[in-house]
Formats: sequence, structure tokens, C-alpha cells
Amino acid sequence: MERDQPLTPAGRLFVQPQMDQIINVAIAVDSPFAVDVAAVKAEVRSSVMLKLPRFCSLMVRDSCGREYWRRTEVDVDRHVIVRHHPLSDDPLTSDEDAVNDFIADLAVSSPLPADKPLWEIHILVAHATAVFRLHHALGDGISLMSMLLSCCRKADDPAQLPTIGAPAAPTRGWSAWALVKLVWYTLVYALEFTLRALWLRDRTTAVSGGAGVELWPRKLATARFQLDDMKIVKRAVNESTINDVLFGIISCGLSRYLDIKSPKALPPEGLRMTGVAMVNLRPQPGLQDISKLMSSSNSSTSWGNKFGMILLPVYYHKGDSNPIEFVKRSKSMIDKKKLSLEALFSYKVGHLVTSFVGAKVYIRLILSVSLEFK
Repeated sequence: MERDQPLTPAGRLFVQPQMDQIINVAIAVDSPFAVDVAAVKAEVRSSVMLKLPRFCSLMVRDSCGREYWRRTEVDVDRHVIVRHHPLSDDPLTSDEDAVNDFIADLAVSSPLPADKPLWEIHILVAHATAVFRLHHALGDGISLMSMLLSCCRKADDPAQLPTIGAPAAPTRGWSAWALVKLVWYTLVYALEFTLRALWLRDRTTAVSGGAGVELWPRKLATARFQLDDMKIVKRAVNESTINDVLFGIISCGLSRYLDIKSPKALPPEGLRMTGVAMVNLRPQPGLQDISKLMSSSNSSTSWGNKFGMILLPVYYHKGDSNPIEFVKRSKSMIDKKKLSLEALFSYKVGHLVTSFVGAKVYIRLILSVSLEFK
């Protein structure tokens, strides 16, 4: 009989009641399709997913409240849930809106049951969509997306796995001044991270919600941006990136949101709202080779949650501000973050603290910010 395996510190963080993070992934095809339920379940049973121990394990707690993975038999019939009828009775509701409302409702009303491994697949036949629900304790986004890709096949050659070119690892030219900035920014951001974990927190705004916000009804919305449009904005700000433009859009949008939600009591100019983002710490950026994730004895390349956290400030500026200025400010801030070792610091310290003290310190950090960026 296999011994129970303890959850990693990151896994322990994600299963705390205040977090309980579940990843919902919707995959749609162009038109409705007839589903062979037996074939789908057979494919799941033979997939690489069920060769990964965490997808075949229950999350249990001992008498001291310590979390462990316990191997169990997987009943695929309980994990693959097929719904043939439309999610909405309103014929004017689009498939996208119906699926968004379905996922938003699941996020509040349907936690993953603890008496089976922490994943489900919902097949929405009428909407030609499959919704994967995966607990974040199973792995990080890089691990899970690499696993999901390994379960797919090329449309023009079903015998072949799809391939996605790995992004090149960033190269950085070092100088004495660059090293000074690395040390300085790392110290500044490490201190801020520590203060956040202990007592600092954002000022309450319309973005913060209120007491019991985790139980409020949720709305899932999607937005599409033309890449060509984003490149035009990118070219308007020297040496900026698409990520700089995206963060500028978020910053500008949040300022406009506060203008609308608090017209009679506008926040002070420059009010800071802090977001937390997770940064991949694997040596190879992007998706990984699933065989290496499953077999590697190197902790930096094996399956699991291998990420650090960084704090990303967003500042309020009044509605007549120039939108390009939001991109410029975003670029300046992100450039400094790239020069620091904040993500590595948070990973190492978080691993140590969670191992010996528990996840409560990191819970305090998460609750101190207004936003989470994925």
C-alpha cells in the first residue's frame, strides 16, 4: 500500500478555505456535435492525466490538520459529467454568455467534492463546449496546460501530438550598474512583500467588495482585443511589450471603473490598488515536455506548482488622463520588476514559512491586496 504524500507548501495554500482555488477551462468547437459518452470516458481512462498521481488521489487531512494526497481508484463516471440540454431557456443568449454564467455559478455554488480526486470534465453538448475544472493544488498553469496539450492530437494527423514552439529564454546583458539595480530592487520589493504579509493592506474601494464577498454572485465576462491594435499602441511607447499594453489597459479600465462606481466620492489621485501575480520559475519558459514533468527528479522541472509571486501596483488617475500614460507607467513598473528577484524570494520564503508555520502568512498577503492577475 502506498504511503500518503504530503502536499507541497503551494498546494497547502490553495486548499485553505480562504483560497480553495479552482481553475475553470472552457474549450469550444465551431458547431454542436454528437457525443459518444463511452468513447470520451474511454479516452479519459487511457489519457496521460490518469498516469499522474495527483489526478488519482484524494486530498485528506490528518488529526493535526496536515494535508496529504492518498491514492484511490478513479471512477471516471463521477468525473465526466455530460449535459445535453441548453444552459439557458432564452434563445437570445449566446453560447459564450451561457457558458460564462454556468462557470460563474459553479465557482460559487459547486466546490469540488472531497470524496474523489479534485477534477471534473463537464461536456455541454448543446453549446459544443467542454469545461475542465481542476483544483490549483494539482499543479500550476504551466503543468496543467502541458498535460492538456498532451491529451490532444493534430487535426490533420490524429496520430501526432500537437506542437507549440517554446519561447526563447530571455537573454540579459549584465553590467555593474545592472547588478546594483538588481540588488536594490530586490531589497525594496522583498521588504514590501514582507510588510504586506504582516500588516499592510490596500485601502477599501469599490474594487475591494465587502464582508462575505466570496459568497456574492459572480459574473464572468470575456473581452477580445485585436493583436494588430495592441501592436499600434505598443509602437507608440518606446521598447514596450504586449504585456505592458495589457497592464496599461487594466490600469486604465480600473480607473474608469472607479469613476463610474464612485462618482460622488472619487478616490484621491494616485490611489494605489495592489494586485498579486504568479510568475513561472521553471528554467524553460512556456509549455513543458510532459514526459519530463512526469519523470524528472529535478524539483525545478518536475510536476507541481513552481511559481513565485510578485506584487503589481495599479494607480487611480482621473477620467481625463491620457490612456497612453497608463501604458508608460505600466512599462516603467514592469521593467523594474523584471530586474528584481522578487518572485524567487517569495517562492523560497513562502516554501520555508508554509512548511514550518502554515499557510496563514500567505493567506494574510492574499487578503491584503485588491486584485489577482493570472
